[in-house]
Parts: sequence; C-alpha cells; structure tokens
Amino acid sequence: QVLLVESGGGLVQAGGSLRLSCAVSTSIFSFNAMGWYRQAPGKQRELVATITRGGTTNYADSVKGRFTISKDNAKNTVYLQMNSLKPEDTAVYYCNAKMLTFDYWGQGTQVTVSS
Repeated sequence: QVLLVESGGGLVQAGGSLRLSCAVSTSIFSFNAMGWYRQAPGKQRELVATITRGGTTNYADSVKGRFTISKDNAKNTVYLQMNSLKPEDTAVYYCNAKMLTFDYWGQGTQVTVSS
C-alpha cells in the first residue's frame, strides 16, 4: 500500500511563506510524476505544480514565480515552497503520485492565508 503524508500547512499572513512536505512510503522513482493540487471550499480540485521523474516542473499560472516544487529522491519526499502567499491561496493542499493508470493521493493539509 502506498501512503502519502502531507505536512507543513497552517495559518499565515498574506505575503508570508510556508513549505509543504509530502512523505511517500515507497520510492518516488516508482511514479511518473509527483504533484501538488489544492481545493478551496466550493471549488474543484486544481493543479498547483508537478515534477516528473526526470525533474521537469510545471506550474499553474496563478502560482508561477511564487511557488517552487522540488523533491528529495533519497528521502522519498516532495516539497512545495510557497512564497508571497495570497488569501486566494487558501485551500486544502493534496500531494499526488501519478502512475500510468492510477493516482495516489494524500489526506491533505490545510493552508489558510489571512489578509
């Protein structure tokens, strides 16, 4: 069974920073890509950032230049550094591990940005 455990969420003022971590119970080389998604109340889950096995990154336009996704293969951990946070970044953030035909998800971590 593959487990993804997010941590690092919390309450922060606008303009502040947080770093999310996603610890994976197996080698992250097993997956084609790892990613972060978020879901705000009343909205659909949306892509935030992804990183492929080879290290190629992709970001939603709304977070480009502010968020950085990275991974530590030795620790089987994926990170999301979030800077210049805005109230509209408030959401539950989910870690995702993508295989060809199946995705694994973490339980989510709440990020709240106050104005």
